[in-house]
Amino acid sequence: MSEPGAPSSPGSPGVGGALDPARVRGDPGETWRAFATATRLGWQMEANWTDPFLFFVYSVAKPIASVLILVAMLEIIGGSATREYRGYVVVGSALWSFVMAGIAGLAWSILDDRERYRMLKYVVVSPSRLSVVLMGRGVARVAVGAMGAVITLAFGIVLLGVSFDLARVDWPLVALSMLLGLTGIVAVGLILAAVIMQTRQEAWSYPEAVAGALFLVSGAVFPLAVLPDPVELVGLVTPLPWWIEGVRRALLPDSVSGIGGQGSLWTGLTGTPAPEPIQVLVALFVTGVVSTLAAAIIFRAGTRRASSLGLFDRTTGS
Repeated sequence: MSEPGAPSSPGSPGVGGALDPARVRGDPGETWRAFATATRLGWQMEANWTDPFLFFVYSVAKPIASVLILVAMLEIIGGSATREYRGYVVVGSALWSFVMAGIAGLAWSILDDRERYRMLKYVVVSPSRLSVVLMGRGVARVAVGAMGAVITLAFGIVLLGVSFDLARVDWPLVALSMLLGLTGIVAVGLILAAVIMQTRQEAWSYPEAVAGALFLVSGAVFPLAVLPDPVELVGLVTPLPWWIEGVRRALLPDSVSGIGGQGSLWTGLTGTPAPEPIQVLVALFVTGVVSTLAAAIIFRAGTRRASSLGLFDRTTGS
């Protein structure tokens, strides 16, 4: 018999049968199959709690209710003087659906598997990488978030009178901003997931708390210029404000800037009223790269620590 921990030969029996070394080595085909399976599982978990019609109503009602609350607050507080911010709020609210799905969704996947289904320890010891499974689960949540974003934009254009001209949309800017932005969102989500692995009690409230803190510095519903300079700086070193600014500028070229403007840190440092699209993309790329590298390091360290302390097979009762 081989000693514990010794590698098995290609034909030797492993857990549940013959061990396939290609899977252990991270074969690309196996990685893709694991990702696709996790995506399908995530979608079934998101949508199987009710019948399709009720799920559709829920998916429509939630984003519309959120944007109506914000628009009503805007109208009551500012009246006609703030009508120009209506499009700003609608686009920011639509994009925030991606943030909640991508950042909080990955952390909730850890909590679901650890606390509710008690399956996290089995996922960890399977040949599939935990990060691949998490990203697959996250894609399903992002798909639901995308539905909410499209519904919110359509509602704002059709019923709230947001000015929108397809001929003026900068489609390359939309595509690049979404690609880089979603990458940054997933990176932040992996960081939060790594932190959630270490938590014990009341962990279910952490994802929403973190998302709420990021909401403050994202420029989603109000410009960063209204914040104190130190808080504004925190926002500028994360990818979220740059992503929302890029997509908003692409869809609504005449919209108010969430990063520049009178009293903003950007205008104070550069002397320009707002960043140009190329500057937005460069900043989004840089902050996204930093977030991705940080996510890779923190997630690996968090996984190793949770594994060494046996945190994957514990439940906290939270």
